Amino acid sequence: MILLNGKKTSEEIKNEVAQEVLKIKQAGKRLPHLAVIIVGQNGASKTYVAAKEKACQFVGFDSTVIEFPEDIQEKVLLEKIEEINQNPNIDGLLVQFPLPKHISETKITETISPDKDVDGFHPISVGRMSQNLPTFLPATPFGIIELLERYGVETSGKHCVVIGRSNIVGMPMSILMARKAYPGNATVTICHSQTVDLKSITLQADIIIAALGKPEFLTAEMVKEGAVVVDVGITRVESDKTKTGWKLLGDVKFDEVAPKCSYITPVPGGVGPMTIASLLKNTLRAYYLKE
Repeated sequence: MILLNGKKTSEEIKNEVAQEVLKIKQAGKRLPHLAVIIVGQNGASKTYVAAKEKACQFVGFDSTVIEFPEDIQEKVLLEKIEEINQNPNIDGLLVQFPLPKHISETKITETISPDKDVDGFHPISVGRMSQNLPTFLPATPFGIIELLERYGVETSGKHCVVIGRSNIVGMPMSILMARKAYPGNATVTICHSQTVDLKSITLQADIIIAALGKPEFLTAEMVKEGAVVVDVGITRVESDKTKTGWKLLGDVKFDEVAPKCSYITPVPGGVGPMTIASLLKNTLRAYYLKE
C-alpha cells in the first residue's frame, strides 16, 4: 500500500509556484494577486480562508481578504464582485462558500469573471472542462488529478467509481476521469444517495473517489484488493481520545480499507492540502493569461 501524501505533494507544488513568483519579482513585474471574499463568521470558512492567505504569503502572492457581515445584501456583494472583476491588478477571485441563505450561490458564481474564476465553478469554466479545453479546473478535482499524476497511478481503461455528485467535486471529477488524457481515459460510474446496491458497484472499481461527506462510509467489504482509494470527505467529530475533544474523519474507514489498497489518501493530509495548491496554480495561470 502506497500513501498518496497530499501534504508532501502540495509542498512540492507550492515550492514550484514560489520559484515562478521569484522569477516574476526578479523581472520587476507586479506579483500575482488573489482576492477572497468571506461572508459571516462560519468557523470552517474562516479556517479555510486563513489557510489560503498563508499559502499566498508562502509563495509570494499578494492577497486580499474582504470580510462582510452575515446580513449583507446580495446586491452589495454582487457590486463588490463586479468591482474586483474590473480591477486589473487582481488576477483571481473566489467567494468562500457556504453563503447565508438569502444569497444565491449560483448568482455569485455566475457574476465572477471567467478570467478570474480560480475556483473553476463558473459555467464557462465547467463547459470548457467538459470539452477538454484549457480552463481553470475546480480546485479539489484538480488537486486529485495532480496527485494521481505525480504518483504515476494508472487510470487508462480502469473502472472509476465516484461516490457523490456535487458540482464542486463529484460531477467535475467524473468528467476529468473520463476525458481523453492522463490522468483520465477511465470508465466512470457516478453513484449517489439513490444508488441501489452500491456495494456491488464499488467492488468492481479499480479506483474509488469518495466524496459524499459521511464519515467512514466506505468500509473494507466495499473495496476489492488492489483498488486505488481517494478520500475527499472531511468531517469533524467528537472524540474522547484527543486533547481538543474532536478529530477529523474522512469518508473512508481508513484503518480497515488501507491494507486492501494499492494507493490511498489519508485524512487529514491527503486531498485537503492539494486543493489549496491547485488554487495557487490556477491563480498563477490567471496571472500569466493577463501578462
